[in-house]
Amino acid sequence: MTVGLTYDLRSDYLKEGYSEEETAEFDRESTVEAIESSLQKLGYSTIRIGNVKHLIQKLAAGESWDMVFNICEGMYGIGREAQVPALLDAYHIPYVFSDPMVLALTLHKGMTKHVVRDCGVPTPDFACVTSREDILRVNLPYPLFVKPLGEGTGKGISSKSKVSAPSELEPVCMDLLSRFELGLIVETYLPGREFTVGIVGTGAKARSVGVMEVLLNNEAEANAYSYVNKQEYEERVRYTLVRDETARRCEEVSLKAWNALDCRDGGRVDIRLDASGNPGFIEVNPLAGLHPEHSDLPIICNLQGIPYLELMRWIMDSAMERTGIRH
Repeated sequence: MTVGLTYDLRSDYLKEGYSEEETAEFDRESTVEAIESSLQKLGYSTIRIGNVKHLIQKLAAGESWDMVFNICEGMYGIGREAQVPALLDAYHIPYVFSDPMVLALTLHKGMTKHVVRDCGVPTPDFACVTSREDILRVNLPYPLFVKPLGEGTGKGISSKSKVSAPSELEPVCMDLLSRFELGLIVETYLPGREFTVGIVGTGAKARSVGVMEVLLNNEAEANAYSYVNKQEYEERVRYTLVRDETARRCEEVSLKAWNALDCRDGGRVDIRLDASGNPGFIEVNPLAGLHPEHSDLPIICNLQGIPYLELMRWIMDSAMERTGIRH
């Protein structure tokens, strides 16, 4: 069975002149190597496809694969993560991870929160901001937390993201609006502990592989798991596995959100506690990083004693069962 690999290499985009921050979500060569090696150990034949433009060229040339392992993040627009799955759907080629609807929806943090809130998942109150007029209409209790509406990897998040007074909101928002054209989300700030929950599987078979608490060191930027803190996590951040009652409640909220959004095969859900210690949904990552040492989902598995190869097996087993393909 042949599995094609679609991915965005950070080095390719840096060579084209894009900045470190613009390419922060893209993958290293070592990530692609780890995925490819694991798939081969699991008995799959692999072919590297590359990014969405390479995929288009190969599809137009008549190439096909039994399945595609897709980790493409895309570069432009709120639907950028959905581009590769949409193309594969058009050619009726099955793929690992979520479909275009899920990937477009979950990149938009505001629309995601509308959906999960309607499905009964607790999440902090919020407002979406795309203009100065929207800033003036924000009517939420302070402190607030401001971040880009359609970014990941902590892009646009810093110690300034926590806004404690109305006088701070406009300058913070206007600065971010000048850099992130898709807009911002402004949320009620949750002051409690922060967790990320690793999930594998689809639907009723989705399950948690562990709950990891994110702890900021003294050297870290305050108030947030920010872009700088994520980029320099070895010095600024500590991760610890949590197995208490709080972890169980985080898993419950995360799985409810995962299934409400129809996420598939594997990913992560970020959770933060409110002032009363209740878990609140922050966001979901249905295309979680898969570097075996530096990405949160594999880090959770490493802390649990779960080998990277086993994580990859679970992801592939979910995709194979979901699509009805036999290996």
